[in-house]
Parts: sequence; structure tokens; C-alpha cells
Amino acid sequence: MAKRVLRVLAGEAVWPPPVWLMRQAGRYLPEYRALRAEAGDFLKLCLNPGMAAEITLQPLRRFGMDAAILFSDLPIVSYGLGQALRYAEGAGPVLPPIRTAADLDALSISGVADKVAPVWETVRRVAADIGDATLIGFSGAPFTVACYMVEGHGSREFVAARGMAYTDPALFARLIDLIVDANLVYLRGQADAGAEVLMLFDSWAGMLPPDEFRTWVIEPTARIAAALQQSHPHVPLIGFPRLAGTMLGEYARGAGMQGVAIDTAMKPEAAADMVPPQIALQGNLDPLALVAGGAPMRRATTKILDALRGRPHIFNLGHGIVPQTAPEHVGALVEQIRAA
Repeated sequence: MAKRVLRVLAGEAVWPPPVWLMRQAGRYLPEYRALRAEAGDFLKLCLNPGMAAEITLQPLRRFGMDAAILFSDLPIVSYGLGQALRYAEGAGPVLPPIRTAADLDALSISGVADKVAPVWETVRRVAADIGDATLIGFSGAPFTVACYMVEGHGSREFVAARGMAYTDPALFARLIDLIVDANLVYLRGQADAGAEVLMLFDSWAGMLPPDEFRTWVIEPTARIAAALQQSHPHVPLIGFPRLAGTMLGEYARGAGMQGVAIDTAMKPEAAADMVPPQIALQGNLDPLALVAGGAPMRRATTKILDALRGRPHIFNLGHGIVPQTAPEHVGALVEQIRAA
């Protein structure tokens, strides 16, 4: 019988739903922090197959999740294209910003495979040891990766990136096209190495108005999905257009995903109304409810389970785990879902 996550992504309403958590291999786990300290540099950690594979598998060993998501980071695609990437402690990724045609011309698709090869090796190592769980590979969706590449760092507003989309849409479109091509190299390599599902994170999609959302979120994502359907038709896709709001249904119908992740702000019943019933929903417990644990977490979890019972659903958070999460709260969440 197919793995539970794969059954849901094929359109089956599995009960109780499978569960995994975004950023489940991360800073809240002491075993992760030990490896992070040993590696020293975060980029080196992402590109060390032995360490990255171990981190990917840690939450499976501790909690028995239904899926493991590759330990990596969204800007690895920009690194693959030749943009310098470093991580500042407490500030996240830092890159030399892409602001001109000359900056863009300095990047190349030709070096992507060599630069991301360590990530593919991580996938191979995890695939050999994952057992009954599902291995999820991932990348940053084109608009979100472009935000980092143009801004040069994380931001609340990404003014430079969004501004380029308005003032020089031809240049921004060239950048999006390059990221689409790089993502296809990167994601096909993950699938070839053993990833059973691929996920596209569009963390900053919710900043865009509807017309821009269609142009820079749905259309590039649909191009990636169509190309992957041709090359890897048996690898389902999950998209996460964070804070899509009323655009969620249009994304679900147009982006070519088999699953759509919903953020913390989305009412599950509303998502179920907007998204076609054959497309799986993933989500959407508030990460701070997980921090609280106890009765607040149980109540919030029950509401989500009740709202989405009877349709394809993968239980998850509405955003990533935060560092102050107690591991025992994660264990209690998994137990509650298993007993539903």
C-alpha cells in the first residue's frame, strides 16, 4: 500500500491524517543544536550531506512523523546560480543584491548542478534510510527566491524586489525565468535522488495584489509544475503560497499542485471551500499554539481536524516551528492526531 502522505496527495481522505511539521528539523531540537554548533556555518551545514541527512531524519526518530522534509534553505537556488550567499547570525541569508541587467548577466544556469550536488547527495542518503515515511524535497518558489536575490537579505516588505516588478518588469521577468530554470534543475535532481514529493515555498506571495500574484506567483509556479509533470509524473507537488488569502482558490486551480499548504491566518473551512476537493490541503496549526501546548494546543488541533475531516488533508503547521517550542509538545501533538 502507498505511503500515507502519497495517498492523500493522490486525492484520498486518510483518517487520521498524516502529520509532519514545517521546520520540524530545526532549532527547537537539542540534537539539531549540537550538529549546528559542530558545523559552525549554516551554509556549510546545508551543504554537508552527512550532517544534513542526519538533521532531516532526527524528527522521524524522535516523533515518528509521516514525512521528512529535506534540511536545506530557500536561497540555495540563488547560490546555485552563482550569487554569493552567506548567513549572518540572527539575520538570515545575506546576498549581493541583483539590481541591474549586468548583475543578472553575471548569473548562470550552467553551474547549478555542481553547486547543488551536495543537496542531492543528502537526498540520496535520507532516501536510503527513511523507511515507511515519505521524503519531501523542496525549493523556494520563483517570486520568493527573487525577493531575496533583489533585496539582498530578508525583509518585512521587500521594497526593492517589489519595486523592480513594477518599474522594470522585463528585468524582473528575466530573473523569474532564470529561477524557474534553476528550480527545474534542482528539483529534478532531488526527485532523481529519491525525493517522493516536492514542495515549493512561496513565503512572500501574500505581499502581492491579485494581478501581480497571478503574474509572479501562479504563472511561474504553473510552468515548473507542467515541466515536472512531463519529466517526473509520479512525483506530486505541494505549494505554499503563504498569506494568499482570497487568491488561494485561484492558486490551487492554476498552479498545478496536488497539495496546497495553508497558513495560520486562513480559516480551514474557507480553504476547503476555495480549493477543489481533489487537491489536498496541508496545515494549519499556529506555531505559537504548539509552543503553548496543553489545552490550547489540543483545542486548536481538534478544530482543524474537525474542519478538514472527509477531504484529503496532511496535518501541519501554518508556518515553521519556532525555536522556543518544547519537543514534548510536538510529541503530544502527534499522539493527539494519531488517536483522532
